Amino acid sequence: MKKNKIGCIITSIFLLCACSNKEQSTTFLHSVYLTQPVAISDKTIKKYSGIVKANHEISLGFKTAGQIKKIYVKEGDFVKQGQLLANLDDVDYRLAVDALQIQYEQLRDEVARTQRLFDQKSISANEYEKATAGLRQIEIQLQMNKNKCDYTKLYAPADGYIQSVNFSPAEMVDAGTSIFTLLDVSNMEVSVDIPVNEYLQRSHFVRFDCRATGIGENIQMLLSDITPKADGNQLYQMNLLFAERPDKRLTAGMNVEISITVADTTATKGFSVPLCSVFRDEETPCVWVFSKDSTVVKHPVVLHNINAEGNAVIIEGLTGKEQIVRTGVNALQAGEKVRVITKSHKTNVGDLL
Repeated sequence: MKKNKIGCIITSIFLLCACSNKEQSTTFLHSVYLTQPVAISDKTIKKYSGIVKANHEISLGFKTAGQIKKIYVKEGDFVKQGQLLANLDDVDYRLAVDALQIQYEQLRDEVARTQRLFDQKSISANEYEKATAGLRQIEIQLQMNKNKCDYTKLYAPADGYIQSVNFSPAEMVDAGTSIFTLLDVSNMEVSVDIPVNEYLQRSHFVRFDCRATGIGENIQMLLSDITPKADGNQLYQMNLLFAERPDKRLTAGMNVEISITVADTTATKGFSVPLCSVFRDEETPCVWVFSKDSTVVKHPVVLHNINAEGNAVIIEGLTGKEQIVRTGVNALQAGEKVRVITKSHKTNVGDLL
């Protein structure tokens, strides 16, 4: 009787242990992080500091002499093309126009009478031609004085900022005297200095972008020119134009970041993967590829080298669409089902575990 009881107890223990081992073997799964191969770009991006500057400065003055009557802007004002900046006292110019207008109308009537006499053959052709020539001279003088009257108003030739105001109202100025200095911002540009190694690759420049503090989006730029002579620091000055009308938030003197995209003709074609995702099966580099059924498949690859970021460069064996195991590769077996971790644990800083 006792022997039967002991046998039952031993049998029960074995059954419990077997069930426990079976449950553990069926429920335990390795937890893995996945990553995807990143295609190696045949372009590199170099970043440099640049400065925004106006295309050029314009000295503005009246086309005729006179006394300044009114100035409508002050230093630092932004003006638009065609905006009135200042005007001269035009009283004398208007009187001259009125006087010539009277002479013109009087001579015009005389020429009309001369025309009738010429048609009746009462005067010679020479007398008629003298009369018409005199009318034409008066007409030209009248137009010149009208132009001078218009020249008493000074308008902005382009969008920009008034950098300096050199005179005050009531002052006398000659024709061409600089009244204002206008900072033309209708075609602003960015100046950036590049080192000699970048200058030698200038034929491979494919794109330029500008980024400024407070302006979130990149602004595309166009190459204007590169000075072929280096300065004392062996830097070459490159000037860039805005592909579209520059943002109003950009002002002359502002510091910006310029990104230069350079075509790399020597770049290796392939994919970059974390170095820890590559393991060796004997002498063959491999990665674990995650399948739809949550199992992992051993995938041989051709390892080229390790790039500057510390990632492995794979030149054969991957298409770029795979999901591969990033960490813990040495603990896995072919065909093993795994559990994917999608969110890093707070104790696993940098996903190193």
